[in-house]
Amino acid sequence: MKGYTGKILIVDLNTKQTEIQKLPEEWKRDFIGGEGIGVRLFYDYINPLLDPLDAESPIIFATGPLNGTKAPMGGRLSVIFRSPATGGIGLTNVGGHFAPALKKAGYDLLLIKGKADKKVWLKITDKKITIEDASNIWGEKIDFTENYIKERMKDKNAEILSIGPAGENLILFSSIMTDSHRAAGRGGGGAVIGSKNLKAIAAAGSISISVADPNKLKETSKKVIKQLKAEPFTSGLLSPFGTPGFYTSISGTGTLPNKNWQRTTYPESHEVLGHEAYHNTLDVKPYACAQCAISCGRKTTIKSGHYAGESGGGPEYETLGAFGSKCLINDLNTVAKAGYLCNELGLDTISAGQVIATAMEWYERGIIDDKKADGLKLEWGNANAVLKLIEKIAYRDGFGDLLAEGSKKAAEKLGGDAIDYAFQVKGLEMASCGVRASKGEAVAHAVSPRGADHLRPYASVIDAFGYIEEELGINEKKNPVEDDNKKWIKPLQELSMTTNIMGACLFASICLAVKPITWSDMLNAVTGEKRTVKDLLKAGERVINLERIINKKFGFDRKDDKLPKRLLTEPAPDGVGKGEVVNLEVALDSYYEAMGWNKTDGIPTLKKLEELNLLWVA
Repeated sequence: MKGYTGKILIVDLNTKQTEIQKLPEEWKRDFIGGEGIGVRLFYDYINPLLDPLDAESPIIFATGPLNGTKAPMGGRLSVIFRSPATGGIGLTNVGGHFAPALKKAGYDLLLIKGKADKKVWLKITDKKITIEDASNIWGEKIDFTENYIKERMKDKNAEILSIGPAGENLILFSSIMTDSHRAAGRGGGGAVIGSKNLKAIAAAGSISISVADPNKLKETSKKVIKQLKAEPFTSGLLSPFGTPGFYTSISGTGTLPNKNWQRTTYPESHEVLGHEAYHNTLDVKPYACAQCAISCGRKTTIKSGHYAGESGGGPEYETLGAFGSKCLINDLNTVAKAGYLCNELGLDTISAGQVIATAMEWYERGIIDDKKADGLKLEWGNANAVLKLIEKIAYRDGFGDLLAEGSKKAAEKLGGDAIDYAFQVKGLEMASCGVRASKGEAVAHAVSPRGADHLRPYASVIDAFGYIEEELGINEKKNPVEDDNKKWIKPLQELSMTTNIMGACLFASICLAVKPITWSDMLNAVTGEKRTVKDLLKAGERVINLERIINKKFGFDRKDDKLPKRLLTEPAPDGVGKGEVVNLEVALDSYYEAMGWNKTDGIPTLKKLEELNLLWVA
């Protein structure tokens, strides 16, 4: 089949052996690619008795059929592992340029297991696979590591995945970084890599990825570009301003968490942290990932103040929310510096900011004091304390060692009511996407297999922002504060998953810019198949259900689909959702019914598994 290399590379760092397996045809048929085939491979390696950081716990890097072709928006890589943050399946996704590089080196999937007996990095080309000494770069930050390895690859097309000190120190929300600031950030994949004594993975190759119908792909690609330009979100905000373009509009919908979720808007920050101020305050240069037609990335330099001259990637919207709105740091230069620090150290900015915001509320409520916080006065807006704490977390220094375990585990160690102020689901910190003014987003956060998740799907686009999509059967606007009637989440969730299994960027469909039928046309042009939109969504549904079954094997079910106490009991004090709490049980019943899952435990019924050709997992 076109669009694939047909190969799975398995590397055992313990034995220093590599193995190449054939990608099964039925996997391509049922799961398509990317996260789909990655999760299918992960299923074969499940051992619930193994700790996520056990040497034999695998980590998988998965490409999709669009990677390495001329398909626009086809530059994403999926990463699958058992999350040390949650104990469940770890799922994260990253742009940059690594996915097509791995594909051109000859592999659809890379699985790494075992633990090296010394510090190493992995070199993958279309001619040879070697395990290299990393003793000279262990302890180094991301930029130094990437530059060191690129010099030794001696190939201008080489792409790098690496971890910083946070991954080496097994921080449970450490990231895997690429292109300096692109992060496979969620769930602690950096710690999984670090636990294997693996510093980095480099890939380069010259294999051409053939497609079934180049003319059809060219025609469909033009359609994709046209649809992206026609959608105001992608053409009017995301392309000219990057993800900071979200900030003010999300605040306007009442879904911007503020002061550790005590408020839902932050209007006093719009003129400081909003996208116009962002592009005036910082020196900004757009950046595009592989095959990208939007260029939402931003490389920035601080122009004035204490950090003048410092530069890096972002800050992205999520960094603005995590350190700005949640921590009440109403200063863009400080937020940018915090983002640069996290990227260089290899920390997920979403979790890092949320963990620190939680610590600030613990401090405010007397759960921790100056002594516990190593003398740091964790008052709201204390920029110096935040920057110091980021480094203390990455190096497990003092109070940072407690926070390095994530807010859930840290709260459990502190005891008392500390857990009430830890904004996490299943152990993964919540992003800057609120739920009391978007009950669809409440469901998405609660049921996500990887823990708190604002992108599986980004349900706010339907209920908070008022989009409709007839191809998904969503024909009318939804009430953002209604707890019931959440069946519409199912097709939107399936569409989100299809982007991950194709290797495509969610920003192309997050506001329904690229239509479902356009995605199926593009996939068919690459593979030569004749999949309909219904087929594509069914494949997405199959992956969603398999992930649910995998998490069941790790002990998760309905009891774990829950939200922090404040969101369920404290009415929102401001914004569109003022006075609202989430009646999660009502929302879950509606969602489970649509999904074909038992309402008692939230597990797929045998009928649903049979419908999806998944009875073999039962």
